[in-house]
Amino acid sequence: MSAVLEARDLVAGYGGLTVLREVSVSVDPSEVVVVLGANGAGKSTLLSALSGQLPLTGGQLLVDGTPVRNARPDVMLAKGVSLVPQGRGTLTGLSVMDNLRLGAVTRKDKAEVGTDIDRWFTVFPRLAERRDQVAGTLSGGEQQMLAVARAMMSRPRLLLCDEISLGLAPVVVQELFVTLAEVNRELGTALLLVEQNAELALEIASRVYLLEVGEVGASGSAESFRDDNSIRAAYLGY
Repeated sequence: MSAVLEARDLVAGYGGLTVLREVSVSVDPSEVVVVLGANGAGKSTLLSALSGQLPLTGGQLLVDGTPVRNARPDVMLAKGVSLVPQGRGTLTGLSVMDNLRLGAVTRKDKAEVGTDIDRWFTVFPRLAERRDQVAGTLSGGEQQMLAVARAMMSRPRLLLCDEISLGLAPVVVQELFVTLAEVNRELGTALLLVEQNAELALEIASRVYLLEVGEVGASGSAESFRDDNSIRAAYLGY
């Protein structure tokens, strides 16, 4: 079985600065993978490249084993890859409802969009209570819930999440990770998580990549990373 998304020897950066140097990662169907690394290691750059937000200067992306040409955001979204970017990722001037509708704009099964909106209102009841409220007036936690729901409205096969716990209260973070685990388990959506809360991420992940200054320094099972003393000291705080 081919990976939902595979990156082979990715090279990418900004201007004349190379950030990713021949990075290779993959995510299998229904798998949860976490990317760990220090600040500045290139984690967010990696998700930008995988989602088509950042052009590649080298390497290749493959979806279901087939190379992707012109990997723009709309192309990757059409292939089932959706991104929850760092910093919420909502359209702050639009209502909660309009954000969700826009999340489904690429779908052809318009009759089922309302059903999916109801589903996410059930998952996140606070969004249902604020359905007509402008997104920019929501709390940080509510905006992050909306960002996840909006990304899921395209019915992706792979959800990329960039530091969704950043700046949120621990109870909200715990709630979001419970939801991500349920999304993976019940819908079969594969997840690739870049996450500062390594302990929570490792609880739901099966595999890990460690990014070090734009290169994959190590990879392996989540269990092996949890058992590694140096990883625990650097990322888990014990």
